[in-house]
Amino acid sequence: MSKTERWGVYEVALEGPRDGNPFLDVEVTADFSYKHRSVTVDGFYDGDGVYRLRFSPDTVGEWSYVTNSNVPELDGKRGTFACVQPHDGNHGPVNVAKQYHFAYADGTPYWQMGTTCYAWNHQGDDLEEQTLQTLAKAPFNKMRMCVFPKSYDYNRNEPEHYPFEGSLEHGFDFTRPNPVSFRHLEQRVQDLQKLGIQADLILFHSYDRWGFADMGEEADDRYLKYVVARLAAFSNIWWSFANEYDLMENKTMQDWDRFFKIVQENDPYQRLRSIHNCRGFYDHGKPWVTHCSIQRPNLDQVAEWRKTYGKPVVVDECCYEGNIDHGWGNITAQEMSHRFWEGTIHGGYVGHGETYCHPEDTLWWSKGGVLHGESPERIAFLVKIMEEGPHGLDHFKLNWDAPCLGQHGEYYLLYFGIKQPAFKKLALPEDGEFTVEIIDTWNMTITKLDGEYSGEIRVDLPAKQYIAVRIRRV
Repeated sequence: MSKTERWGVYEVALEGPRDGNPFLDVEVTADFSYKHRSVTVDGFYDGDGVYRLRFSPDTVGEWSYVTNSNVPELDGKRGTFACVQPHDGNHGPVNVAKQYHFAYADGTPYWQMGTTCYAWNHQGDDLEEQTLQTLAKAPFNKMRMCVFPKSYDYNRNEPEHYPFEGSLEHGFDFTRPNPVSFRHLEQRVQDLQKLGIQADLILFHSYDRWGFADMGEEADDRYLKYVVARLAAFSNIWWSFANEYDLMENKTMQDWDRFFKIVQENDPYQRLRSIHNCRGFYDHGKPWVTHCSIQRPNLDQVAEWRKTYGKPVVVDECCYEGNIDHGWGNITAQEMSHRFWEGTIHGGYVGHGETYCHPEDTLWWSKGGVLHGESPERIAFLVKIMEEGPHGLDHFKLNWDAPCLGQHGEYYLLYFGIKQPAFKKLALPEDGEFTVEIIDTWNMTITKLDGEYSGEIRVDLPAKQYIAVRIRRV
C-alpha cells in the first residue's frame, strides 16, 4: 500500500480523452474516505491525456477513494493508501488561531513575517533559483507572488511560460490553461514549502498587457476552479484574491464576492483567504474572508482595524525599503524596521519588500534575486523576540501612552518607536516579580536591568529612537 504523510499530497493520475477540449468537456472528481468521513476533490486536466486528482489527508490511517466522471475511462476508479505521521518539519497548514493570530494545524505558533516578490516565478530558472537561495537565509516565512505575469515599472520582460495557450501577438485561449505554466507554478510553491514558506498566491492583478485581467466572467470562474483543483492540496497555499483589487475597474464588488465564494466552495481544505487594496478597503468582515490583507503606511491603526474586523490583521504592504523614484519604494531600512515593530506592537503582522535600483531592473519586490537592504536582519531579530514570548498576545496600553503587546500579569512588550523618552513609569502587578530588559531594535541588543521589579516602577531609557522594553514574570 502506498503511503502519504499527514498534510502531504496523495495524487491519482489517470489516462483519459485527448479529443475536443478536455478542459471544458471532461469532469472528474474523487471521494476520499476515512471511516465515516468523506472528502470530495475536483480533478483537473494536465495535458497529454493525463487527469490528476490531488488530496491532502489530515488524519493518520487508511484512506480509500473512488472517482466519478462523465467519461467511462475516468469513472469508478478505486484505490487505497496509508496516511502516516508527518516528518519533523511538517506542521501542517496555517490557520487562524486565538481570533487575531495564526498557528499551524499541529498547534505550533506561526508568526507571519512575509515578503513580496510579485513575479519571481516568471523570471526563468537561474534567477528563480537565486531567489530560493536568498530565501533560505532570510527570516521570511511567507511569499506574496502572482499566478499571472506582471507588466509594470522594473518588470517589462516576457514570462517564459504563459498561463493559457496562445501568444501576445495572436491572443490567448482562456478555455485552455497551459499545463506547462501551471506545473512550473506548483513546482515553485513546493520549493517554498521545502523552505518552510507559505505561498500567498495572488489570483488577479491589474498590471497586465496580455488580457488576463479582463478575461470575462466565465473565464474568470473557470480559472479559479482550475487553480483550486491544482493547488489547494499543497498545505502552504494561501489565497490572495488580488493585489490592489480596487484598481481593476472592470470587476465589480459582486465579482469579488463571487470569486471568494467560488474558492470557498471548491477548496476542500479551506485555505486562508484575503484580498489586498490600493485605496479603499474591501469589507474584511465578510464571512469568507479569513484575515485582513492591508496596504497602508500608518501602522498605528492596526489595533483599530483589528477591532473593526475581529480578525488577524496583516499589513502586507507598508511601503518598501529602497531608493526608486516612486514614493512607496524609497523608505529607509530604519523606517521599514520601525514599521514592523509598530505594527507588531499594535497587535498585527507586517510584510516586507525591497526596491533598490539595479542596472538590470532586478528588484526584489518584482523579480526576486538577492536582498541588498538592512531591514531583513532586524526583522529576524524581531521574529526571535516574538518566538520567545507567549503565543496569542493581546494589544493594550500598559500606561495611557505606552502601547503594549502582552499577557496581563505575565508578559509585556512595549515599543517607543521614534519617540525618545528618558524614562518611563509603569504599573506592574504587585503580586509577583518581573525582569526588565531594554531592547535596541536597530542595533539588535538586549540589556537586562539588575534586580527584579513589581508595582509602580521607573525604567530609565537611553533616550534614543527604536527602543523597546520587555517585561517578564520570573
